[in-house]
Amino acid sequence: MKKNLFLLVAFLLIGISAQAQLKFGLKAGVNLSKASIEGSFGETIATNLVVENLTGFQVGPMVEFTVPILGIGFDAAALYSQEGFKLKGVEKAYKTNNLLVPVNLKYKLTFLNVVGAYVAAGPYAKFNFDDIKSQYESKSFGAGLNFGFGVELLGHLQVGVNYQLGLTEDFSSIKLPGITEIPNISNDLKGKPQGWTVSAAYLF
Repeated sequence: MKKNLFLLVAFLLIGISAQAQLKFGLKAGVNLSKASIEGSFGETIATNLVVENLTGFQVGPMVEFTVPILGIGFDAAALYSQEGFKLKGVEKAYKTNNLLVPVNLKYKLTFLNVVGAYVAAGPYAKFNFDDIKSQYESKSFGAGLNFGFGVELLGHLQVGVNYQLGLTEDFSSIKLPGITEIPNISNDLKGKPQGWTVSAAYLF
């Protein structure tokens, strides 16, 4: 009995693996990014700073692996991504060019291979191409979490929305003219990135 059950499970796994789909494609999107700013020298400065969204873009290759019967799989990408933020009243924006590598667990529900929907979540790693040490001091590496959802058309085109929550700081300090130059106030405003992305991907 146990042997028969083992053989049945083995055949089912082989059948599912044979139907598993591996697709490659290209992904592009628009970023609306900002940051959560904190400082240790009091809430007056950090909490009263008005942080505005900064518009950027992302583009790069992606891969998706899906088990059709279960609808479970993962996707990963290597994206050139522009991210940052603006402070109201400060002329210069904080903007960096990065290699963004998200890896998401994905669940898809498809109807007649024509239209479907998906949800995805997972970690990301980010490698900063810029070495900014003027008004902002940038970090070379960052990490965080992704949460996304979207629709799929004809099994190839995916349009989705993603929220990116940074768990590490993107910059180590910020210099604000007339504020952080005041004597006895250390320049320790720091921030973690966050933002939304609207993207489209075509999978072959």
